[in-house]
Amino acid sequence: MNRQPAFTSRRTFLRHTALAATALSASRVLGANETVRVAAIGVGGQGTGNAKRFAKVPGVEIAYVCDPDTVALDRAKQAFPNAKTTQDLRHVMDDKSIDAVIVSTGNHWHVLASIWACQAGKDVYVEKPISHNIWEGRQLVAAARKYNRIVQGGTQQRSDPFHDELKAYLDTGALGKMKYVRCNHYGMRATIGKRDTPLTPPTTVDYNLWLGPAQDEPILREKFHYDWHWNWNTGNGELGNWGPHILDDLRNVVFRDKVTLPKRVLAGGGRYGWNDAGETPNTHFLYYDTGVVPVIMDVHNLPRQKGMKAPDVYLRRRTSAFLVIECEGGYYAGGRGGGSAHDPEGKVIQKFKGDGGSTHAANFISAVRSRKTSDLKAEIEQIHFSSAWCHLGNISYRLGQSGDLDLAKSRLKDFQPWQEVIEDLPAHLKANEVTLKDGDVRVGPILEIDTEKETFIGESATPEALALLKREYREGFAVPESV
Repeated sequence: MNRQPAFTSRRTFLRHTALAATALSASRVLGANETVRVAAIGVGGQGTGNAKRFAKVPGVEIAYVCDPDTVALDRAKQAFPNAKTTQDLRHVMDDKSIDAVIVSTGNHWHVLASIWACQAGKDVYVEKPISHNIWEGRQLVAAARKYNRIVQGGTQQRSDPFHDELKAYLDTGALGKMKYVRCNHYGMRATIGKRDTPLTPPTTVDYNLWLGPAQDEPILREKFHYDWHWNWNTGNGELGNWGPHILDDLRNVVFRDKVTLPKRVLAGGGRYGWNDAGETPNTHFLYYDTGVVPVIMDVHNLPRQKGMKAPDVYLRRRTSAFLVIECEGGYYAGGRGGGSAHDPEGKVIQKFKGDGGSTHAANFISAVRSRKTSDLKAEIEQIHFSSAWCHLGNISYRLGQSGDLDLAKSRLKDFQPWQEVIEDLPAHLKANEVTLKDGDVRVGPILEIDTEKETFIGESATPEALALLKREYREGFAVPESV
C-alpha cells in the first residue's frame, strides 16, 4: 500500500528543524506592502479553489503547494507554476519564508496540520469542519492562543455583509419573537459502492502521509478520493460537510455567538437505499436545545424522488432554504448569499442580497497584516464551536439504537416541530422507493452537555459517549495533549 515509516513524533521533528520555542521567533515580520507568502496544503478540488481565491487577493503569492498525491500536485503546479511542491507538509512547516498556510486536507488532518503550522510560526486558514472531533478542536484554539497566531475558519458566510443587515432587521422586531429555528441541508449524493476486497490506494499517493492521524483501516468504497467523507475514520458525513456552514450562520445570526454549545442534543436517521460502504447517515434529523430558542435540523442526501435530478425541499415552507427562522409574526428563509422575510401567509416583505462571503480570503490576509484576531470574521474559537455542534449531532446518531418512527417521536413527544420532521421521513423515503421497516430508524440518546468543559454530564457521560469526543491517533501523527 505504498506505506512509508512514520516520523517518530512531532517533538523529534521540531528538534530536527530547530524551531524556536515560540512561534513569534519563527515568523517573519511583514512590512505594510510586503508580499504574504502562502502555502496551500491539500490541493484537491476545494484546496485548489481556495488557493486560487487567495491568489486574487492583492499582495498574496501562492509560494508552496502540498499534497500526498502527485497527481494533485501536478495539477496545482499548472495553476501555480512558480510554487514549490512537496508531498510532505512537514517540509512546508520547515520553510521559514512561508507566512501562512491554507489547510484543505481531509477532515482528519485539519487540526494536526494547523497546530504544526502554529508551532512553526505560520498563520492558518483551515477548512471546515475545523476539527475531526471536539477535543482536538479545542487543542487548535489553545495552539492559536499560545503561539499568537491568526487562525481563520473556512466558513466564508461570516464575511457576507448581508448578515449584518439581516441581524439589524431581526432586531427591529418586525417578525416578532422567535419560536424555533429550522436548519436544512438537501443535497443529492450517490452511493459510494461496496467492494468485496479492500481498495489499494493509487500508486501516486503517499498513503502514510495521506492517513496521518487516521487509523489504517481497510477501504471498501470504490473511489479513494473525496468519498472518505462518508467513513468515520476520516470524515464526518454530510452534517460535518455542510453543517458547519449552516450551524455557523445559526450561531452568528440567531444567537450572535452568545450560545457556544447547545445544552442538549438528539439525533437520528439512517443510511437508506444504497447498501454501500458508507457509515454516515444520508438521512439525518437533529434537535438542539440551546436554552434560548430550540433548533431542528434535517439533512437529506436522497433526491426529491427516485430518478429525479433535484434535491428535496422543506415541506412545511416548500423551500430549499437552509436557515428558516420561525417567528410569531412571520418567518425568515435564506441560505448562502441572501434570503427573504415573509409574513404569516408567506408573502415576501423584505429581501436580502449578499455575496456569499467573497471577501473571506481578503479578510484573513488583512488580519495577517494587522496581527489583530479581532479583525477576523471567523476567528477560530467561534468556528470550533460551530464545528462542535456537528460533532455532537454525529455522536448522538452513532450512539443510537435501532428503532422505528414511534421511538423517534417519543424522544420529544411534546415538541411539535420534532414530530413534524419525523412524520416527514416516510414520505421522503417512499418517494425514493425505500420501504421503511421496524428497526430501520436509528434513534440516538438525548445527550446533556457541560458547555464550559465541552463534555457530557449526568447519564450522558457514558464511556462510549466520552470516547467519541476524541479519537485514537497513529504513532507519529497524534494531536498533542499539550500544544
